[in-house]
Amino acid sequence: MDIVDPKTRSRMMSNIKGKNTKPEMLLRRALHHIGFRYLLHDKRLPGKPDLLFPKYKSAVFVHGCFWHRHPGCKNATMPSTRRAFWEKKLLGNVARDRKRIEELESLGWRVLVVWECELTKARVDETVARCREWLLAGAK
Repeated sequence: MDIVDPKTRSRMMSNIKGKNTKPEMLLRRALHHIGFRYLLHDKRLPGKPDLLFPKYKSAVFVHGCFWHRHPGCKNATMPSTRRAFWEKKLLGNVARDRKRIEELESLGWRVLVVWECELTKARVDETVARCREWLLAGAK
């Protein structure tokens, strides 16, 4: 059973953003700081990648662990209420993500997914370094 009334839950859910999230902003600032320039949410490409690096023909998605079902992550829990609804919703997100990544790759783009849990204070430097290496590997 939900701990808040339906009206409050609806208001809370409507405040969840799809772009310019805190993890995304953290990664954007860090990559910009080390010299990478990018486009944001390009509507011309499948899935509107969070970060697009045309110079490297690379796209980066910053995914929330809950919404995109990060395998093995403690943040990818399944709600205990309305389980059928949530399974359909969240597995639909995963299927859509997979399809968009395949579409981008078929267009010749390299795709990297960065998970929300990889952008915690303890892991952000390691994640930014990994992104940097991945991007530079695409410059060859």
